[in-house]
Amino acid sequence: MGLFILYILDGLLGFIEVAIIVWAVMSWLVAFNVMNDRHPMVRQLERVLDAVTRPVLAPIRKVVPSLGAVDISPIIALLIIEGLRHYLLPWLFRPIIAALGG
Repeated sequence: MGLFILYILDGLLGFIEVAIIVWAVMSWLVAFNVMNDRHPMVRQLERVLDAVTRPVLAPIRKVVPSLGAVDISPIIALLIIEGLRHYLLPWLFRPIIAALGG
């Protein structure tokens, strides 16, 4: 049971990582006029990605000072999520997995 919970949490964090990367690339493509954000499908994708990434990026943006036009909050969020996935979650779940036997 412990491994299952660890697997689900790791998958959710991986999904958020992918969403942040896609959001960042898409924002660059819109900024450089490669994609038109007035297209309905692009607009809908922007809304979905914003709904997924805003709860993660907003607290980081409050703490990290602005660097002008450069937003480094996605980089910081990805570093934090990677640390959670590879170090904190296994460490937290080690006693649970040992107690429940996987």
